[in-house]
Amino acid sequence: MPAASNRIRRARPLLGTFVEIEAAGPVTSRVNQAIDAAFESVASVHRLMSFHDADSDVSRINREAFDRPVKVHESTFAVLKASVELYRQSNGLFDITVAPVLQRMGLLPRYDDEATADRRTSGAIELLEGQMIRFRERHVKIDLGGIAKGFAVDEALRVLQSSGAVECAIANAGGDLAAFGAEPQAIDIRHPRDPSRIVGHAKISNEALASTARRFDPFRSAETTGSAIIGPGRAPLDNAIDGVTVRAASCMIADALTKIVMISGTGSAGLLELYRANALVILPDSVQISPDWQHAVHLAA
Repeated sequence: MPAASNRIRRARPLLGTFVEIEAAGPVTSRVNQAIDAAFESVASVHRLMSFHDADSDVSRINREAFDRPVKVHESTFAVLKASVELYRQSNGLFDITVAPVLQRMGLLPRYDDEATADRRTSGAIELLEGQMIRFRERHVKIDLGGIAKGFAVDEALRVLQSSGAVECAIANAGGDLAAFGAEPQAIDIRHPRDPSRIVGHAKISNEALASTARRFDPFRSAETTGSAIIGPGRAPLDNAIDGVTVRAASCMIADALTKIVMISGTGSAGLLELYRANALVILPDSVQISPDWQHAVHLAA
């Protein structure tokens, strides 16, 4: 972030990670107020879209949406609308109804002896007028973990920009980030197998970056382990891609597209073009970058 007077950097644990906000403006007190409001917007997304919170919109939908339409907050409805559209545009690769698979993997909690669906069911989600959601099939369960974090970053940046107190800022939620301001910012891209190693850096200006990778536990093995990305066969992804970083105008879209690129690799070029996005794909022995993004990405030697 370029040098500026009254630059403030703060962090809070939210969304299952640390959310960091750095902002600059002429009046320190007003910048702090804007950052407080931005953190509250992220906390609101956390409360609304958490799979773990029994009172969240997501939990209410999962419990009740087959029996009756469920009214949700406008933010939840916006994320669900985007998710359904991404499902359609990706021919089902982006699927928020993978919650039962993640439950069986132990990555999401499973309550009592609840039944779960084993097949692709995103077509079972109905978006109704008045921000109402209904499921056409029983045992459907959604998880917004693949898109909500990006939406929260977008919301934080929107609050900072609309405050009138902030000249430039960056919001970062565990590697999903967005920035605004007059000067481009260089963002380090870390290797998914070795977080201490920098693959390179990318310059962004009034846009977003999001990253997704195979799970990696350096205390257990030097190799990446199973993926939390669920492939078309309703099973954990098993391919050669170690990690993906996507640049897009919206962090929500970048966040979701990382999962699609992790699944389809170069086969996602058309979808990236549709969303005016670019991708960097990390393979075990090489790095692939969208042709029209190569000028802005500088790989480490």
